[in-house]
Amino acid sequence: MNIVVTGASSGIGRETARILAGMPGNRLVVIARNSMKIQALAGECNIRMRETVMQPVQFDLSKEDPTGLADIINRRLGKVDVLINNAGALVNKPFGNYTPADLDELFHVNTIAPFMLIQAMLPVFNRQAHVVNIGSMGGVQGSVKFAGLAAYSASKGALAILTECLADELAERKISVNCLAFGSVQTEMLARAFPDYKAPVSAEDMGTWVADFALNGHRFFNGKILPVSLSTP
Repeated sequence: MNIVVTGASSGIGRETARILAGMPGNRLVVIARNSMKIQALAGECNIRMRETVMQPVQFDLSKEDPTGLADIINRRLGKVDVLINNAGALVNKPFGNYTPADLDELFHVNTIAPFMLIQAMLPVFNRQAHVVNIGSMGGVQGSVKFAGLAAYSASKGALAILTECLADELAERKISVNCLAFGSVQTEMLARAFPDYKAPVSAEDMGTWVADFALNGHRFFNGKILPVSLSTP
C-alpha cells in the first residue's frame, strides 16, 4: 500500500505512521512542519525494515499550497492508496478572546487544508483509495462540549460534514472517505487543552487502531463519522 500521513511528527500521527511502516508491503510519505522529527522517524523506520519504506516531506499545511504537495507525493510514491489527514491545530481560550487570526489558523489547518489536499490528490489516488480524516468528539453533534474549544470543535465539525459530502461526491471514483472522531488520547495536543487530565488511551494504542482502520475500514464504512472514544475528555 502507498500511504500518506500528515501531522506525522508527534502523537497519533507519528505512531500510526510508525506502525504502518512496520508492515511489509507498505510505503509511506510522512508530512509535518518539523523536519527534524519526521526525518528521525523515517530513519528509525527505514533502519528497522532495512529498506526505504518511509520518506519525510517537510510541509506547512497552514501556509503552503497543497497542489505542490500532491506533485511531491506523486513523484515519491506514485499512485496513493491511503491518505490520513491527521494534521491539526488547537487554540484553547475563552470565546470572547478569540481573534480572526485564531479562526484562520484553526479552520485552515483543520478544515481547509484537508479539503484542498484531497482535491489536489484526486489525480493521484488509486481506485478504491481510502481517505481517513482525523476528527474529534468535539466536532460531533450532541457530544459533550468544553469551554475554550468552541472554534476547535467547530472546525472539526466542518471536517466531519466534509467527510459525508465527499463520500457521495467521490463514489464514482471508488474513493472511500471516513472520519474518526477521537475522544481523549494522551498526546501533546490533549495536554494543552486539559493540562491536568490523564487520558485512558495512549497515542501508540490509538495509532495501532488507526493503522488497521486505514487499511481495512473502507471495506465496511464509507461517509461515516465514527466515534473512537472511551472518555471525553
